[in-house]
Amino acid sequence: MTWIKPSFLWMMYRSGWATKPDQERVLAIQITREGFEWALSRACLSHFDRTRFRDKAEWRAELESSPVRVQWDPDRDTGLNPLSRRAIQIGLSGEAVERYVDDWIVGMTDITGMVGDIRRAVRGGGDEEVAALLPVEREYPLPEAVRERIVPTRVAV
Repeated sequence: MTWIKPSFLWMMYRSGWATKPDQERVLAIQITREGFEWALSRACLSHFDRTRFRDKAEWRAELESSPVRVQWDPDRDTGLNPLSRRAIQIGLSGEAVERYVDDWIVGMTDITGMVGDIRRAVRGGGDEEVAALLPVEREYPLPEAVRERIVPTRVAV
């Protein structure tokens, strides 16, 4: 499975600010909106949600047939501490990976240097400097049908 992880600070948590073994490089990958929404519209939640499925068997059947899974993890602050809001993680398999690689990717930038600059600013304690360096992130305007499919009722995004 290949994962799309849109939250910058969640990725910094996952990679230890690009210091964990085999995670020393960070790439920002740009994909098409059409591809992103194709993935989300075919996604299944990675956990059972009783408001979406009659029972666990129905959920498992959808999970096994879906080329995309979505999980929601606590987002992170600059100290990599968990926040109350959630960050989406989008797992791609099968047809979704092929589409991602062949059709959706429109740009790729190595941002490892920027990550190092932000890491040093965080360690130096300069909140204003850190804020100025962080990439701007906005809530993605999900179509209502997609929201109903992938946002569990108990998750605040």
